[in-house]
Amino acid sequence: MNSSSSYCFIHIMEQRTGFLGERGKLWFKWWEKFSGRGWRIYHYYQYIGSKKVRQAWCRKLLVTWVLGSILGSLSIFWYMNSQTVERRKEMLASMCDERARMLQDQFNVSMNHVQALSILVSTFHHGKNPSAIDQMTFARYTERTAFERPLTSGVAYAVKVLHSERDQFEKQQGWTIKKMDIQEQSPVREDEYATETQEISPVQEEYAPVIFAQDTIAHVVSLDMLSGKEDRENVLRARASGKGVLTAPFRLLKSKRLGVILTFAVYKSELPSNATPKERIQATDGYLGGVFDIESLVEKLLHQLASKQTIIVNVYDTTNLSTPISMYGSNVTDNGIYHVSSLNFGDPFRKHEMHCRFKQKPPLPFLEITTSFGVLVIALLLGYIFYATMNRIAKVEDDYREMMKLKKRAEAADVAKSQFLATVSHEIRTPMNGVLGMLQMLMDTDLDITQQDYVRTAQASGKALVSLINEVLDQAKIESGKLELEAVCFNLRAILDDVLSLFCGKSQDKGIELAVYISDHVPEILIGDPGRFRQIITNLMGNSIKFTEKGHIFVTVHLVEEVMKSIEVEKKVSSTNTLSGFPVADKRRSWENFKAFNQEGPLFQQSFSSTSSDLINLIISVEDTGVGIPREAQSRVFTPFMQVGPSISRIHGGTGIGLSISKCLVGLMNGEIGFVSEPQIGSTFTFTAVFTSVSTDSIEYKNQHQPQITNQSELVSSEFKGMTALVVDPRHVRAKVTKYHLQRLGIQVDIAPDLNQASCCLTSVNMVLVDKEAWFKDTDLSLIFVSKLSKDGRSDGPKLFILANSISWTKVINAKSPGYVPTVIMKPLRASMLAASLQRAMGVGNKGNCRNGGIPLLSLDTLLHGKQILVVDDNIVNLRVAAGALKKYGAQVVCTESGKKAIAMLKPPHNFDACFMDIQMPEMDGYTYFLEWFEATRRIRDTEHNVNGRLQLGELSIEAYRNIANWHIPILAMTADVIQATHVECSKCGMDGYVSKPFEGEQLYRELTRFFKLAATKSE
Repeated sequence: MNSSSSYCFIHIMEQRTGFLGERGKLWFKWWEKFSGRGWRIYHYYQYIGSKKVRQAWCRKLLVTWVLGSILGSLSIFWYMNSQTVERRKEMLASMCDERARMLQDQFNVSMNHVQALSILVSTFHHGKNPSAIDQMTFARYTERTAFERPLTSGVAYAVKVLHSERDQFEKQQGWTIKKMDIQEQSPVREDEYATETQEISPVQEEYAPVIFAQDTIAHVVSLDMLSGKEDRENVLRARASGKGVLTAPFRLLKSKRLGVILTFAVYKSELPSNATPKERIQATDGYLGGVFDIESLVEKLLHQLASKQTIIVNVYDTTNLSTPISMYGSNVTDNGIYHVSSLNFGDPFRKHEMHCRFKQKPPLPFLEITTSFGVLVIALLLGYIFYATMNRIAKVEDDYREMMKLKKRAEAADVAKSQFLATVSHEIRTPMNGVLGMLQMLMDTDLDITQQDYVRTAQASGKALVSLINEVLDQAKIESGKLELEAVCFNLRAILDDVLSLFCGKSQDKGIELAVYISDHVPEILIGDPGRFRQIITNLMGNSIKFTEKGHIFVTVHLVEEVMKSIEVEKKVSSTNTLSGFPVADKRRSWENFKAFNQEGPLFQQSFSSTSSDLINLIISVEDTGVGIPREAQSRVFTPFMQVGPSISRIHGGTGIGLSISKCLVGLMNGEIGFVSEPQIGSTFTFTAVFTSVSTDSIEYKNQHQPQITNQSELVSSEFKGMTALVVDPRHVRAKVTKYHLQRLGIQVDIAPDLNQASCCLTSVNMVLVDKEAWFKDTDLSLIFVSKLSKDGRSDGPKLFILANSISWTKVINAKSPGYVPTVIMKPLRASMLAASLQRAMGVGNKGNCRNGGIPLLSLDTLLHGKQILVVDDNIVNLRVAAGALKKYGAQVVCTESGKKAIAMLKPPHNFDACFMDIQMPEMDGYTYFLEWFEATRRIRDTEHNVNGRLQLGELSIEAYRNIANWHIPILAMTADVIQATHVECSKCGMDGYVSKPFEGEQLYRELTRFFKLAATKSE
């Protein structure tokens, strides 16, 4: 094989397989470069990567695994067995220490009683003259109190006698002092001796004859305790130390058991507590000894324990370590585990130990054997599974490569579909904006009724098409995972007012109640995506408007915590406790499966984890009394492009993806959505959304985004503050809604259920708002109520307003109120519309013309009159539409289709007051705009910054620049899709905001007010 073919084949192999990995390929290339022989490397590569070699390696790995498993199981057996042995040692140590402690405690109790007896002898024998104790008394007393010393065989008292006192002492006692016979050959000795066989004690300086003894050891009376070597040492140690002293073990006379003698010195009562050994010796009067049966003591202790048969106990005297003396137990030698516990009987000179060992041998380690064997079996099974898996890797790799090819094709098709939808939707939307703009301009011309109807129909069709395009584009973004939310400050109440304005015409035509109520606990300003929130509400309310022919549509907004805690919110509603009186579905069933209402859910913990949290969890319900959803169709409500029935799209229109998009948007807002629907009763859709409150820490953030917020305080006229209104409405929920909107204007509100009660509350109110249902309930009572208002002589008497939800009611009210025509306020109520209606009727505030409660047209005319506006757009139709819309409000418009021309025209000094610049619509892969427009904006800002800097430094004359020291022309982006565009993206290149195409009066006014407000105020 030649070199070129070898290298070609190697390159193919590198692309086909990844068997060696990246590190192996690096070594492969290094070796190829080092050797310079590509054909050898090719053969090596082929050998390593072949299936045969891999199988051989698998076999070797399997053998290695088996050997390792065996070693591992043996290691597990050794470890578990060592742990078992260690636990046995710990258990033996615990049992042995317990027995040693109990033996020591019982011995100490008896020792204390012996010491107490020595004090008694000191007090009644040496402290009394004549002595109050004799042998009979001592024997009788010790016999009766023997139960206090159950471990002693007997007690005896030896008095201290000097040699000079011996004759007198023997005459007084009637016997001679005998010598104690001691077997010194062994430390263990017998006490089998009688006094009559004992020798007379030899002459010595001091004697210690026993004068009192218990009957059990009466044979020791007259024996000299100092005549024996070991006893002498114990007596001398006892009187010098002042403590109890023990002897070596010896066999007791009667029981033949091993025992010890405990000796206490008896001192004169006047001996101080800190006396020296010499003083103690001089103050000694005698010696009290107690004989202890060690074997009985240990035997009694073991009988007290339930596990006495478990271990073997031995007690040793280890004073002499070389030859320890066994005090209890058999001398059994065992190589098993044992434990040694030290014993302290109060004598520091003598040492004692307790040796413990298990009686039975340890059982076979069945658990260790089964565990290690089980691990071995599992390891062998794993090895087999690994071996079988490796045998199938080749086939799996081939299948995987095939699947990856198919996956790439599917992803490419999905991207192509998304890009196609984005491109087509943009290309359709651009001319549609021109069509809608031209139709709007056509509406401003003189048209007859038929022509206006044609234009309105064309506008409605165009808007429906744009809405459909937006929904399809959103669905494509959802499927591709490219949909993102923005985070800006917005006014929730203003958003819902805007949505109400969209549907007020349809609700008035149908004569249904349409209302919004927001709890006072909901903050005024929130941080989130207002466009997407508006889209969700619009979809839900749009569906309700479609399918509701009578009754009401009611939107409520509360905090999740408020709903969970408030009984009023959660209680079951009835037909008399609804907005219109029609029965509704129980809204609680729409949120019963929400995680936010589960105490173990993350949203519940998030809501109640900290009262200072900036997260605001809202719950929004849209309730209607429509036809409801059939039960068989409720499972596919959120499925894209699915309609409830085949006739729905034909009768009501729509694509069936609005709810699917809404569910996705709710999920992006960390919320949940659900619904409850009863056929022929109505439906209630409820969703939660998490926003961020505007805290003190985010003041800077709020100020940066303040231009996008419609501040609620701007809607409240100062003329209404302090006024009082009376709402007359038989339905509590509807009256509560009216009260909510009036309180937004600063008006104090009282509620009366009917006109009778309202007649008694007219003394201190400025206005009376009567719902049409209460007004037409009793016509005679209404006329009486009107006459009562008319008879009031006050010039500033209360104004009467009738609340109606249909235009047809206006004529009926005027016809039935001769002589006094009340002011009719059309529902749905919004703060701006309500304020304008009250201002016109009460003669206060701005009385400019207002369409549907929106921004007065005179305000826009005043705001834009005479302003120089530069419009930049590459589309001629859109350019004409934008210019025509601005000229309609009195602006002087200059148009250009090039960014370069815009840069030259906006170079200071210039006469323009603002610039509207078009931007390219976003595509599916994000915000990709025409760079020309953003680059133009950046250059304009750079030029302004340069001029401002030179003006501050004095390099340029301020008179030559129209006496303006700080040049900054407002540049607003024009986009056909307000939802898709964001203020953040526009501001990155230096733009000040954006407006939608075609222009909407309220948004245009809101944006331009930021720049022309002061000028407009002066011109007015």
